[in-house]
Amino acid sequence: MAERSEKKHKTPASGSELEQRFKQEALPLLDQLYGGALRMTRNPADAEDLVQETYMKAFSAFSSFTPGSNLKAWLYRIMTNAYINSYRKKQRQPQQSSADDITDYQLLESSSHTATGLESAEVAALKNIPNQHIVQAMNELSDDYRMVVYYADAEGLPYKEIAEIMDIPLGTVMSRLHRGRKQLRGALKDVAREYGIGVTGTKNAQETKKTHKADSEKQKVSTQ
Repeated sequence: MAERSEKKHKTPASGSELEQRFKQEALPLLDQLYGGALRMTRNPADAEDLVQETYMKAFSAFSSFTPGSNLKAWLYRIMTNAYINSYRKKQRQPQQSSADDITDYQLLESSSHTATGLESAEVAALKNIPNQHIVQAMNELSDDYRMVVYYADAEGLPYKEIAEIMDIPLGTVMSRLHRGRKQLRGALKDVAREYGIGVTGTKNAQETKKTHKADSEKQKVSTQ
């Protein structure tokens, strides 16, 4: 009985202990949170403000966080709510910024940031499209679709975590992700054709590479 009572009335962590835990566990996730904030606000300055607000709220509520549970999902949930309650209501227009300002956080910029949920042929095709076109296409998606695509394809979060973060049913996550990806592909269709990728993506890209290789070999022969 005494042991049960001791567990039930466990002494809460002190302020200094919570602060130390927060620094060790939450701060390493800052860059990932900034990437998500950038996708929400589409503006580096607003993204920094949103992350700062998120961490302030998270630190204030950290005593209610259950150790061992998903801290990243918990932080994303706070950030999403902060965005909905503050930035979206303000209806602020995103400032004009060059692609270089947010290059490090763009979806599909590198192999680690590819649309893993798309079919392999489409992934290969998208890799041939310049980053700025993908940035523009992502920004044209609605907030709900854009964030689900970001969480799934850039952050690699499972559907269940996305549902918890955005406070929506699992089925809604799957529906928005399907529609968001479909809109993204549609927005990039003309660009893909412009770069010789076409609707069939990889097939056309491979044919283009074969043509370039054949031309190169012909030039080598002619110069010998």
